[in-house]
Amino acid sequence: MNTFSIRAFIPPVTRRLLPLRATRRYAVQSPGAPTIEIFSQQHKWMQKERAARDVETSRRVDYLRDEVASRLCERILDINRDFPQVLDLGANACNIARQLTLPSEDAPEAGPRGRRIGRITAAETSSSLLYRDADLPFNSQIPLTRDVIPTSEILPYEANTFDAVLSSLSLHWINDLPSVLAQANHILKPDAPFIGVMLGGDSLYELRTSLQLAELDRRGGVATHTSPLADVRDVGGLLQKAGFNLLTVDVDDIVVDYPDSFALMKDLQAMGESNAVVTREKGPIRRDVLLAAEGIYRELHGNEDGSLPATFRLIYMIGWKASPTQAKPLERGTGMFSIKDYLEKGRVGGGEGEGGENGGESK
Repeated sequence: MNTFSIRAFIPPVTRRLLPLRATRRYAVQSPGAPTIEIFSQQHKWMQKERAARDVETSRRVDYLRDEVASRLCERILDINRDFPQVLDLGANACNIARQLTLPSEDAPEAGPRGRRIGRITAAETSSSLLYRDADLPFNSQIPLTRDVIPTSEILPYEANTFDAVLSSLSLHWINDLPSVLAQANHILKPDAPFIGVMLGGDSLYELRTSLQLAELDRRGGVATHTSPLADVRDVGGLLQKAGFNLLTVDVDDIVVDYPDSFALMKDLQAMGESNAVVTREKGPIRRDVLLAAEGIYRELHGNEDGSLPATFRLIYMIGWKASPTQAKPLERGTGMFSIKDYLEKGRVGGGEGEGGENGGESK
């Protein structure tokens, strides 16, 4: 597991209240039991719109999305093939497209990293966030189409459309993740990859524990101030259930140091990543709870230099759509070589330098 640390000292974020957006609801057939609405998609849209309207602050707090998008780009560029049509699902401010226009750190003379990427369709529900950086130079350096979609739960694309589907830091707000993964599989071409990364597991456990202990002390109970997140142990099963093969799931941590817990919460608000749980407590957290949480945070998790660490746990996932020409693993028990037999032969071979068929040579 890798750890990446960056420091952020950010001033308060200007709040702007926006009118409710008129939404059109669709009746769709979904497999399995009815979906429980955990997150309010309307509230999440409002958070993103409000945050993106303050362009300067919104860009300043994109350090997490940019770093995660960069790591996601490394994964797709490790695949030795071209991708003429790519969908960026939950594109935020087109962070993936911008990262693909940057030169490779290993070979900057080779040009932009995304030279094997064709057209990117950036799909996002918040138009303000999606078009926030439409005036920046990277837009002319890569073929990019912005697509404002009414909901992130339904993908309005035809089957077998894309050579790859990417998603960076958006899936953790999906109510019906199995359905969205199945739709991603549907719109991929055969033997094409889905590559995603989402917040999960113990993300922001320092803030969670501090708020919970503070509320228990000040109010005698705990309210919902942070969102539930998927566990890494469940992701592989979800990909397999959605029809993906050749699965890869790994975990990465990014630790960001803040001057205090208030700076952390202001950054989350400026990112549009505040709590959007339907059952969340309405209104701001009480001041006495926040002050108590700050003290608890420092006592339990504080750094020696006085800063407070915040851990963002990232779950990366890769799955391939099935294809008749796709390589398949051997069935269980059909292996042609036994590691157990080889190791036992090495032990029986006797003294030093005589183990195994290679004369005990270290490979």
